[in-house]
Formats: sequence, C-alpha cells, structure tokens
Amino acid sequence: MDRIAAALERMAPAPLRAPDFDAAEAFVWHVAPDRLEPVQTVSRIPLDLLVGLDRTRDTLLANTEQFARGLPANNALLWGARGMGKSSIVKAIHGDLQARGLALKLVELQREDLPSVSRLLNLLRASDHRFILFCDDLSFSHDDQHYKSLKAVLDGGIEGRPDNVVFYATSNRRHLMPRDMIENERGSAINPAEAVEEKVSLSDRFGLWLGFHPCDQDSYLAMIRGYCDAYGVKIDDDTLRAEAIEWQATRGARSGRVAWQYFTDLAGRRGVRIG
Repeated sequence: MDRIAAALERMAPAPLRAPDFDAAEAFVWHVAPDRLEPVQTVSRIPLDLLVGLDRTRDTLLANTEQFARGLPANNALLWGARGMGKSSIVKAIHGDLQARGLALKLVELQREDLPSVSRLLNLLRASDHRFILFCDDLSFSHDDQHYKSLKAVLDGGIEGRPDNVVFYATSNRRHLMPRDMIENERGSAINPAEAVEEKVSLSDRFGLWLGFHPCDQDSYLAMIRGYCDAYGVKIDDDTLRAEAIEWQATRGARSGRVAWQYFTDLAGRRGVRIG
C-alpha cells in the first residue's frame, strides 16, 4: 500500500507551495517537479552602461516603473539584432528599480517550459508581490505549438494575465516566427489570411514593441570606454581603438556583446577584476 501511495503521489503530486518570495529578488521557474528556484545574485550590468539605447531604455523603464507602482503597464517584446542588450536592459531596469526601493520580483521562464505557464501564473497570482515574467530568446519553429500556451499570458483566457504580473520577452524576430513559416502558411492554407493571422497575432498581443538595431563603430567604442571608466581599467584612446577594431574584425560582428567580450579580455590582461 505504501508503494502504491508513493506511485500515486508521483503521478499526481500535491499542489506546489508558494516559495518565500522575500528570500530573493529573482527566481527561475523549473518543471518536473514544478518549483521556483531563488537566484541570490542576478548577472547584470548597471543601466547607465548600456550605450545607444536611450529611447528604448526610457520607454521600458517608464513602463516598468508604472507597473512597480501598481499602475497599468504593457507586456513588452524586445526584438532585433543579437548581442545588442535586449536581455541586459530588462535585468538592468529591474536592478535600478530595486535600488530605488520599488519592490519588484524577476521570474525567468524558459521557452521550452511555456506549456506550464498557467501553473506558474496561478502561483504568482496568489502572491502580494509584483512580478516581471521574463522569457529570453523567445521564438518558434515550424512545428512548435508552444506559442498557443503563451496567448493566455498575454491577453486570452477567462482569467487573463494576473494584475501583479507583466510579461517581457526578447527575440531576434519581430513576429517570433521565421518568415518562411508565415509564407508557407499563406501558400498552403485554405484561407491564407486566417492562417497568417493565427501566427502573427501572438506578437500583436505585446503592447510595447522595442527594436534593437546593429550599432555603429562610434557606439561600439563608447561602450568599451564606458566599461573601462566604470571598472577602473586604464587604457589610452588610441590603443583601445586599435585593439577594439581588431577584435571586432576577428569576430566578424560589432555589438554590445562583442564590446563586453573585448572588455573582459582587456580587464583580464590588465589584472582588473570585474566580478
């Protein structure tokens, strides 16, 4: 009987108990079994070190601050070029508001765990805290049906999105799906317009669309100079320019991520800790 009871418990586990949300400012959602793991130290850089994102920063910061103060706020889709600070700006804004005394929890949800999102929302809905539900690198392939689970988070469903949750996602794609996927739907469907609407309607449910575009060389160099000044790495402008341009050439790309990777190498060579 004990073995049967244990097997039934595994098949139908007891409802998840809410964690101590006061124990940390950020959590990661895991499934099998469902649980929220606290994150004691969030990996992020200060908001003022994100160069070239002034308008995007101000828009997302205002939206997040409204939400933190209990006012209406929109879900946000941050889309565009890779390595240009989409996830960094979400974490930086959360840290900035925390430093200003606005209590706000950050919960990270992996794309592959989207089918469990209704269980997560029920857990967050019961809390007095306010949450940014954050999904990094969100996109869907041709046979991926996870996007249907996400619609209830954004707008749909009888219960809808909890008032104490706002959803932020980053993606390299504006419509979250490959262009050829949308074109295939248009070409093979009985009613092409309806098929495309089904796919595109997901991104339309985000109230804010914030684009991130490739940076120019001056912005790239300004990012690195900002990192050097912030962390006390001494280097003259001519040397920095020559090394940074050579670094970007070897990588075949120029972005905020490449700037940080060069700075990490530079700080290591100069014996400066940045952790």
